[in-house]
Amino acid sequence: MALYDLPNMSAGMDDALIGVVTAVPIFTPMFLLFIFGVVFVGGISSQKKRLGNADIPMWSVIASMSTLMIALPMTLRAGLISLEILAILVAIVLMSGVWLFLDRNKNEV
Repeated sequence: MALYDLPNMSAGMDDALIGVVTAVPIFTPMFLLFIFGVVFVGGISSQKKRLGNADIPMWSVIASMSTLMIALPMTLRAGLISLEILAILVAIVLMSGVWLFLDRNKNEV
């Protein structure tokens, strides 16, 4: 009897990720929050460094859309992402889109 049995990875990475999500349910929301934060903060700081100011609503839309594009393939396997998390993510995309379209940027007419 071994002290630790190595997991069987012959079925693919999906089973390992489902095991991680089962053991740590906050993994998927924190992973998606990390993706959002990296795109949002990285884009804002890069634009601020290049132009001197940043369009925060635009980067909010870009970050939320990129997070949604990461989350949508996670719906293909049951257990990777819950429907509540996906609904919250779609609501964030819609709210950031409304924020972008209602924002009056000083560079726009």
